[in-house]
Amino acid sequence: MARFGDPNPTISFRQREFMDSVFHDCVLSRRLQELIRLRIAFHNQCRNCMAMRYKDAVEDGVTEDLVCSLEHPEEAKDLSDADRAALRFADLFATNHLAIDAPFIEGLRRHFTERQIYEISISCATFVGFGRLAAISMDTDSLPEEFRRESEEPVAPWGAHETLLVVP
Repeated sequence: MARFGDPNPTISFRQREFMDSVFHDCVLSRRLQELIRLRIAFHNQCRNCMAMRYKDAVEDGVTEDLVCSLEHPEEAKDLSDADRAALRFADLFATNHLAIDAPFIEGLRRHFTERQIYEISISCATFVGFGRLAAISMDTDSLPEEFRRESEEPVAPWGAHETLLVVP
């Protein structure tokens, strides 16, 4: 793990404000945001992000069965076509952002308004950037065992996890 320096308290405070705004000032459901966050956490291999579940997202319908559907979202019965389109956008944003072209965005417009597409985009940018920072800088020793960085094998937020961290 690449630990580095003490965080700047002013920047940390502003980053937290920004994250709060992304989570709470959007018209997107917390359910969809959480699905996007967890899918991107897998691509980032951010073990802290994968081990967390936000309480308001859980209250908005994010169950562990739903999280498990993220392993193969294109086949999941409990995801809507809109969910799958947003998750495909998130996959591309995290792994091949230049593949997001005009026809792809036009496909999103079948399911989402312009504002929602913007909010999906800003959510993806936030989760990719801050998730990668967390993946390289945060200690995993306090996480449930299956999320600790004891091996280089990829981990996933889906599966039979005994302990998850619920964040208020």
